[in-house]
Parts: sequence; C-alpha cells; structure tokens
Amino acid sequence: MGRSVIVTGGFGVLGQAVAEAFVAAGDAVARIDFAPAAHSPLDGALDIGGIDLTDADATQAAVAKVSETHGGIDVLVNVAGGFTWEPLEGGSIATFSRMHAMNLLTTATITQLALPALKQSSAGRIISVGAGGAVKAAMGMGAYAASKSGVHRLTEALAEELAGSTVTANAVLPSIIDTPTNRADMPDADTSTWVSPQAVAKVIVLLASADAGAISGALIPVSRGG
Repeated sequence: MGRSVIVTGGFGVLGQAVAEAFVAAGDAVARIDFAPAAHSPLDGALDIGGIDLTDADATQAAVAKVSETHGGIDVLVNVAGGFTWEPLEGGSIATFSRMHAMNLLTTATITQLALPALKQSSAGRIISVGAGGAVKAAMGMGAYAASKSGVHRLTEALAEELAGSTVTANAVLPSIIDTPTNRADMPDADTSTWVSPQAVAKVIVLLASADAGAISGALIPVSRGG
C-alpha cells in the first residue's frame, strides 16, 4: 500500500478525478463527502459519506477512521466546497455565510484535525483548492471569491506555521473547471479556455509528491485546458 490520502468532496467531479489519480499512483485513498453516497464507485477507495466538515465531532470521527484503516494520513486534499453567482444588490447576506462555511470552514476544520497525523508522516502534504476567480473577482462573485480568498490566506499562514515540520501546504487555483454543471450553467461559453478535472488532479498529485517537498505556501494557477 502506498501513502494514505484523504480527498474531501471526493464524490464530486473534481474530487473523483483527484481520487482516481491517487489510486492510479498506488495510494490508499479515502473519500470524505457531505453526500451520503458516491454516484461513481472507485475500486479500493474508503468512502465516508454524510459528513458535514464544519462539524468538528463528525470530522474527527472520519479522520480517525481513515487513520486507523490506512495506518495514518500522509496527504490531505481539500476539494470540498461550493459555488454561487449572486450580485450584492438584491442578493442575500446569508450567501456570504454559506460560502464561508462551505469553502473555508470545511478546509480549516479537517486540516486542523488531520494535522497531528500529517505531522507523523515523513512527507505530509496539504493541498487545497482555491480559485483563479478569487484573485480578481468579477461581478456576482463577491461571496464566492471572498471565501476562496480565505482558503488562499489560510494556505499561506499554514505554510509558515508548518515551516520546520515535514508538512507542506499549497493551493491550486483553477480557472473554470470543465464539468457537466458548468456546461449546463454556461451553455454559450467558450469552453476551450476551461480546465479539465484531470488536469487539475495532475497538478495536485505533483504537489503531493516527494519531489515537491521544497514547495510550500504556493498558490498555483491551473488554467490551461488539459
């Protein structure tokens, strides 16, 4: 068995691609998701559904299950999150709270709880999914971009906090990901500039590798098709 890898949001399109990439590399993968069950099975994966990653107790139980089953945790990939497009005028302030919870609090909660196990790894890796759209926010992207910008800042702070340990912290910043949902929501868009889930997954696997041990605190744009 290879490394022990957690992929949050592992039942979604990007999470599925990331989990598949680690399985193909020979790693032991656990998929943790808010959804009760995966739509697409993944042979060999440990699936833990129905987990609210803003709930510390539920998240701790999931982390403990992975650590016990796979003998620790080497890699944490924070994919779980959500998106909304909503202008501030006429929109709901509750949207800001929802995006904050889905994108930032989920990442912070499981990262904090997984840190003790990650620090026991000889090459612990934390890779979070930020957003290119949080670097320069467009109209209607305020709540989403604010929450993903929080993921970026958390990644930078974590990298400094973990300096001198065996754990690195980085984030990938995809452009629009080519998913069925995005195609349905934007039927007239030029998809030639979108990035495939598999392309994002390849960069995540690279950042999780032993060769990437010198990289920490990086916010890496992923925006070239694939």
